[in-house]
Order: sequence, then C-alpha cells, then structure tokens
Amino acid sequence: MEWFLKVVRDNYANFNGRARRKEYWMFTLIYFIISSVLAILGLMFSSFNYISYIVSLALLIPSLAVSVRRLHDINKTGWLMLLCIIPFVNLYLIYLFVLEGDKFSNDYGEDPKAIEHDSTPFTQNNPFERGNNDPIPPHNS
Repeated sequence: MEWFLKVVRDNYANFNGRARRKEYWMFTLIYFIISSVLAILGLMFSSFNYISYIVSLALLIPSLAVSVRRLHDINKTGWLMLLCIIPFVNLYLIYLFVLEGDKFSNDYGEDPKAIEHDSTPFTQNNPFERGNNDPIPPHNS
C-alpha cells in the first residue's frame, strides 16, 4: 500500500524521473483491486458507479505519470504511452514495463534502486551492463 500512496501522494503529476518495476506494478495491483471492488459494489448498488467514475478520473493522472516514469527507467521516452491506443501493438508496452531498469544513471536520472537502498548510485553509463535486453535502442535526446 505504501507504493500506491507514494505514487498518489508524493508523485501525483510527476512525469520526471524514474520509477522502479516494483513501484509501477504495486500501484497497478492496488488500482486494479480498488477498481474491482468498486465495480462489484456498482453492480449491487448503482450509486457506486458514480464513485467508481470519480476514483478513475482521480487516478488517471498518477497512472499516466507512473507509466511514463517506468518507461524512463528503461531509458525510453514517455511518448511511447501513445502505443496503448493501438490494438496488439500495446502488448509491446507490457513487455517494456516488465523489463528491468537501467542499472546506471540514464537520460532521465539516477537509478532509483540504488538511491532507495542508500548505496552510492553508479555515475557512469556502461552500455554493456544495461538492465534490459530490449532490441529497440533507447531514446536519445
């Protein structure tokens, strides 16, 4: 639950920086559970449908923000989120979200895993020690 609160409370509309896999997937899991409970309650009591809509709208921005920061963790641009509107191509996004993030600092910031564990983050980019095996090269800006 702390990961969900970290995204909603601390990084509500923060599209900068990087988000670990754990942060992204824990947010997604809690969001799925909340949506499922509200959907079930909406089937039983019609007034919960409105609450479900309000919660979905309130969590839209943090959901997009954590997704963009997750893409930044693997050194990809957040504009790849536009792929979610293309059927079957959006499966590539799921593949990207599963990949391990870069172990070194990249174009979007320091390694959040190294920072979280209070260890000294790597400051040099080592192209041979990337955290993922994505065949498409990273975004260069």
